[in-house]
Amino acid sequence: MRKTDQIKFRGSYVHFGSLLCVLALSGCGSAGKPEGADPSELSENVSPVDAARLTDGADGKDWAAYGRTYGEQHFSPLDEINASNIKALGLAWSLDLGPGNPATIPIAVDGILYFANGLSVVHAVDAVSGKELWTYDPDVPGAAGQKLRQGWGSRGLGFWNGKLYVGTGDGRLIAINAKSGKPVWSVLTVDKNDGRYITGAPRLFDGKVIIGHGGADSANVRGYVTTYDAQTGKQLWRFYTVPGNPADGFEDAAQERAAKTWSGKWWEYGGGGTAWNAFTYDPQTSTVFVGTGNGGPWNHKIRSQGKGDNLYLCSVVALDAKTGAYKWHYQLNPGETWDYNAAMDMQLADLKIGGKDRQVLMTAPKNGFFYVLDRTTGKLISAEKFAKVTWASHIDLNTGRPVENPAARFPRGSSFEVWPSSTGAHSWMPMAYSPTTRLVYIPKIESGATYTDRGIDLARWKRKPGNGYEFGEIPSVDPKGSLPSTSALLAWDPVTNKKVWEVPTVGRYSGGILATGGNLVFQGQVNGKLVAYAADSGKVAWSFNAQAAILAAPIAYSAGGHQYVTVLVGMGTSPGMQRQSFGVDTDARTQAKRVLTFMLDGKAVLPVHRPDTTAVEPDPTFKPDPTQIGRGSALFGGHCLVCHGFNAVAGGIAPDLRRSSVPLSAETFKAILHDGALVPNGMPRFEELKGSEVEDVRAYLRSRRRDDDSK
Repeated sequence: MRKTDQIKFRGSYVHFGSLLCVLALSGCGSAGKPEGADPSELSENVSPVDAARLTDGADGKDWAAYGRTYGEQHFSPLDEINASNIKALGLAWSLDLGPGNPATIPIAVDGILYFANGLSVVHAVDAVSGKELWTYDPDVPGAAGQKLRQGWGSRGLGFWNGKLYVGTGDGRLIAINAKSGKPVWSVLTVDKNDGRYITGAPRLFDGKVIIGHGGADSANVRGYVTTYDAQTGKQLWRFYTVPGNPADGFEDAAQERAAKTWSGKWWEYGGGGTAWNAFTYDPQTSTVFVGTGNGGPWNHKIRSQGKGDNLYLCSVVALDAKTGAYKWHYQLNPGETWDYNAAMDMQLADLKIGGKDRQVLMTAPKNGFFYVLDRTTGKLISAEKFAKVTWASHIDLNTGRPVENPAARFPRGSSFEVWPSSTGAHSWMPMAYSPTTRLVYIPKIESGATYTDRGIDLARWKRKPGNGYEFGEIPSVDPKGSLPSTSALLAWDPVTNKKVWEVPTVGRYSGGILATGGNLVFQGQVNGKLVAYAADSGKVAWSFNAQAAILAAPIAYSAGGHQYVTVLVGMGTSPGMQRQSFGVDTDARTQAKRVLTFMLDGKAVLPVHRPDTTAVEPDPTFKPDPTQIGRGSALFGGHCLVCHGFNAVAGGIAPDLRRSSVPLSAETFKAILHDGALVPNGMPRFEELKGSEVEDVRAYLRSRRRDDDSK
């Protein structure tokens, strides 16, 4: 019996039944039909206790959702740890993790910490002692197939009525008994062989769980969100974020209206609009806000003949939480073409603006403007630049539309320096809003890229099979620094829409934000520092050397009568593709991937992280062929850089292949890349590559080994 066919409970492995093993390996049934549900595990659908702890005014004892509460504020009212005593904050315990993505946000309920690292492997840990209680491995490599090529793993979990909820890279949504770690039900939310996968955290409300998916950057994908009964896994409703083929009919009136904003045969490209990260629930109006993604492909000229707004791309869409019916939308980037999206976290607040009390939704998306919307009507209240922006001059408050720079769409094969780049002025790492200071804290990014579609046959462009990145345009960033990338922690006043204070951080990326009632803001950085700032001034109050990059946001909660702060450390998700942008040497095999938990007067000592000092083996037989290396570079870019980094400079997600001995052996390299020898470890199989193409990729990696960058 394999380890992945078992649940690890309090240190030992327990077999949970051959039926569930088969379901895990097969993708757990057809879309929308839950499998493996045990009636004895099911509980009441509506939980007043969970509804109470998820309200924005909850006491903060638990952190029971990705953003703690429905309003996604990433704020804890706890103040036992505060700006006056923060220097006494020390490590309470640490827990080393295995391989895979550690950039995930945990939850804490009733003194138990839950998180999903790697490929959605779920852990339960005693929050006071750090003792691991159980783990559950859904065996994503065994189920994902080609989807293993793009999914990062889970960014977070959901909780409702004694059950945890996790999404997987093959598209399953799984409910798990929080006490035992036993799966209760599992449903495949996508088609088994499409390009969709899940990386986002499920959100729970009123006995329902909502989830979206990613995939439009690498496959012909039409976005949608789906809501299931949290008790049984039964599908309740689905809303498509872009319209399908009119010849097939429309699912609802919202799709029919949206289709009028598209042109050509957009459905053949999928359209995109995937809701892969951001969901917010307003219990006062029973509304779910969905943040939708970019176009698929990126290039508006290909996707929609350069015509139309292309609803509901890059939009905040308000849906009736009970039925999924459309209420309103606000589109940030009509006719989106730069990989901008509205999938960054959306926060709810009650603000006094212009002397009036307003119920608002706030978001700082990729495009560089900070938006404040009336969350009952969708009307734009304000939008101001919080980072460098060249694609538009401003947002017209009368129409709600951006006033674009026409050159930003690189007409007639021209090129244009676009700020922000596709990285965004704000990535998925969440911002925080403090009701105490009434400020928003944003992990800001300043980066640009040169866009063009010169050399692309716009009329005949087709996506190649194989789940590789293809955009229909070319965004180019010079890793040597002609377009320097920087980052900062930005405190922003959402009423005046102006900067209050700003602190530079290391490199292009920095971690997600936690704000607390103790006048503190916590943020991790890629140089391995966890830093606490005074929330009102930005003054550094405390720091800790975590010995590894920190991208996930910390959380705060109470257990055993004391406040704790927990964060997962280690490089993961898209920043690892771009090590040149943060200048920190992060090795996938040796970097510290850990859970760190802090409390006042904590006395634990972090084990010393020792980097890899293994010498690179010589490759004296390599004879460079520039033509072959060029072919290999193109193949690497389409298939491998998502994990192994731009120019094969790995940032910690996967091994740095310039230092690996694997490319030195043609037989070993083929066994891994083509035959799938390391699929159980999370390394995808690329069975479509011909023998000569495998050798082209190997030649490219051997050439990179000889470059100065690898020394």
